[in-house]
Amino acid sequence: MHFDKRSRRAALAVLGVAAAGLSVVGGPAAAAQDFPANDEIVTSANVSHVVNVAPTGPLSGPASVGTDLAFSGDHAIVGNYLGFTIYDIKNPKSPTITSQVLCPGAQNDISVSGNLVFLSTDARRSDNSCNSTSQNDGTKPYWEGMKIFDITDKKNPKYVAAVETDCGSHTHTLVPDKKGKDVYLYVSSYGPSAALPKCQPPHDKITIIKVPVKNPAAAAIVSTPVLFPDGGHPGKPGTVDTGYVVPTSGCHDITVFPAKNLAAGACMGEGVLMDISDREKPRVINTVRDDDHFAFWHSATFNNAGTKVVFTDELGGGGAATCNAKIGPTRGANGIYDITGRGDERKLEFRSLFKIDRHQTDSENCVAHNGSLIPVPGKDIMVQAWYMGGVQVFDFTDSRAPKKIGFFERGPAADPNTGGGIWSSYYYNGYIYASDIGKGFDVIDINDPATNVARGHKWTELNVQTQYGYGK
Repeated sequence: MHFDKRSRRAALAVLGVAAAGLSVVGGPAAAAQDFPANDEIVTSANVSHVVNVAPTGPLSGPASVGTDLAFSGDHAIVGNYLGFTIYDIKNPKSPTITSQVLCPGAQNDISVSGNLVFLSTDARRSDNSCNSTSQNDGTKPYWEGMKIFDITDKKNPKYVAAVETDCGSHTHTLVPDKKGKDVYLYVSSYGPSAALPKCQPPHDKITIIKVPVKNPAAAAIVSTPVLFPDGGHPGKPGTVDTGYVVPTSGCHDITVFPAKNLAAGACMGEGVLMDISDREKPRVINTVRDDDHFAFWHSATFNNAGTKVVFTDELGGGGAATCNAKIGPTRGANGIYDITGRGDERKLEFRSLFKIDRHQTDSENCVAHNGSLIPVPGKDIMVQAWYMGGVQVFDFTDSRAPKKIGFFERGPAADPNTGGGIWSSYYYNGYIYASDIGKGFDVIDINDPATNVARGHKWTELNVQTQYGYGK
């Protein structure tokens, strides 16, 4: 999700609540709950809803916003504007809460590597602690960037370190080194302003943090490569209805395929293909723009062979109703690109667009958002969140003719006081797991001949923006 930096930061003033140090709440106190009566769940015949765990404890209430997910063994780790929750999903039909960490700071985009959890802070805070308060006045001292936690004891996570980054960290991507000694974090941020001393324009770069696995407290910035020396896309004015393009000023999200030394960047005004052979010096190979269909290049997903990229357009920033007949099927959608050529001659070539075909009401925010591959060897199948448009599963094996497989959605009766739709939906070890902005944590099952073979694939760890192959 994104908003204009100034309006988004103003909205985050509600996060000015103080945590008493690093507040950790453990135990399975929050059992799964039934949906409120005003939810009207609808699914395709091959999809069923398994269970929901509603927001609870310190990570509930008006300031609670569910965000992204990562997975470690039998645990799902779910970000929230107020901190993060570790769920025990050993029994997917009855997930329980292992612990909750109260540590406010949007978006709290999350990833995991071994016993380390990484958390993005993209909101000006009074300091880097978990009892910080909102500091929206950019003329006063403030902090934003990356936080690192140790979850060796998942019932009692420990705050390890923090690294400040220019313009904060809206999202980040975990990138393993080639020797297994360090991990890198590619930090994506945007929204520079001359009024902000730590977020000055132009901001045509990303920030790379190196984290020594055995000494994470020594994490530090090692480079800030400029990806757009020419300034990138200048932007195009307009509205959600008439069409607009957000200027490139950094990236929104980056996905890497370490084994292939490739990265795909969704960088606001354009899509980018990068060579990351040198983890500290990524090189841009090719960029693409599509002003007719893309307003905000939001995220990217490789196929399993690393020969295609699905880019998402977050038209309306996640807050607009773009899944209707007025907007149509070719905006606020996925753009599917083939990677052609070799070496530095590789290019992203457009093949098709894909969008859910279920029209939503004008009160439902709906647009393409975060998703992941379903591990079906030889096929390109993806599950994806669409906010109040729910969850969609589709096949893009034929990149020119993607087709739908199944869906889940709560329908137009979602409670507007706790709604907001599904932020991320990812496939992990036999089930689809989803983080709903207001409703909490969902488990969904798909039973279809096209996807059932994926049940045999078992991950021990999953960060969706760090892609690994799963068979031929």
